[in-house]
Amino acid sequence: MVRAIRGAITVEKDERAAVFEAVKTLMKRIIGDNSLDAGDMIDIIFTVTPDITCAFPAAAVREMGIVDVPLLDMSAPEIGGALEMCIRVMVHINTDMSNAELRHVYLGGAAALRPDLAG
Repeated sequence: MVRAIRGAITVEKDERAAVFEAVKTLMKRIIGDNSLDAGDMIDIIFTVTPDITCAFPAAAVREMGIVDVPLLDMSAPEIGGALEMCIRVMVHINTDMSNAELRHVYLGGAAALRPDLAG
């Protein structure tokens, strides 16, 4: 069965090191919390808010050694009042887990996006 895991994290500044650290932290939590390995992953889609221009999140994932999974980076639309400096992710996986068993991960300021899941 194909399922999707969602997550998001904020960064303090638009710098490559900060973006890479945030992406790696987010992906490690998603992988760990859901007991995944790269073989379970179908694809990973990232969006970044318009104020993040220094790096592609996918490059951080490649640096983690995840090289055989298709990755896509996109820019989120600029919406007034939206959370700034935010990286969002959707990871499609092959799994026998139900939707209720999946662990979505919202870290840093992004916890405000889904307080029901951020615990």
